[in-house]
Amino acid sequence: MSTDRIRIETSDGLGELIFNKPERRNALSSDMWEAIPALMRQLEDNPDVTAIIIHGGTAGAFAAGADISEFETIYATAESAKRSADLISDALASIAACGKPVIAAIDGACVGGGVSVALAADIRVAGEGSKFAVTPAKLGLVYPVDDTRRLIETVGVPAAKDILLTGRLFLADEASRLGLVTRLVGSGEALQAARALAAEIGGNSLWSHRATKRTFAAVKAGWHDNSPEAKALFLESFTNEDFAEGYSAFLAKRPPKFTFR
Repeated sequence: MSTDRIRIETSDGLGELIFNKPERRNALSSDMWEAIPALMRQLEDNPDVTAIIIHGGTAGAFAAGADISEFETIYATAESAKRSADLISDALASIAACGKPVIAAIDGACVGGGVSVALAADIRVAGEGSKFAVTPAKLGLVYPVDDTRRLIETVGVPAAKDILLTGRLFLADEASRLGLVTRLVGSGEALQAARALAAEIGGNSLWSHRATKRTFAAVKAGWHDNSPEAKALFLESFTNEDFAEGYSAFLAKRPPKFTFR
């Protein structure tokens, strides 16, 4: 599904997923959620893209939660509510499962579903003064299990309870202390910093990135030190094309030119 409210751009090895709804501070609507999986697949399948940034474009916000103008329709029936929940879950899963590094660049409001998107990314870069909140408790709702799990994995149980039970608004400096924000930069500088970070990451092996993200997912799924799959993945690293290049470049004291896509 396509929509002018969310788009992708690519250049110099970087893919960007851009929220484009400035009139509502990028409040996430059903068409935006529905578009995300296909757009993420396009970026992941593009061999020229080595890293992905999600950001709020020129809206002055990352994403100010759900679009409340849709609530009456979305929650009219159990069936419509389930469809909306499935759209959101599928969108977030497409971000979290992406084999390429995903960075959320946050300036301005990052509320509700915006926090869910940020949590699905690998790294979160936020500008000072950015504001965060997760507000289901203020609406008589519950945060979905997958989002709650990601929040707990990121900030721990006590902080997750504080965030969810109060539904309070808090600033980027506190988000950084809690671990919700990975890197804190100056106000309005999140996208610039994320692009620099993506360029740094993009210079490394995409095979290693995919294997590392697979390892993180596998540890969550129960792999342990002696799992046959874990040993096989580790041994595979010595036979992939990027290792041959990385090893040769290291010996020659030159920058590697990785080719795995």
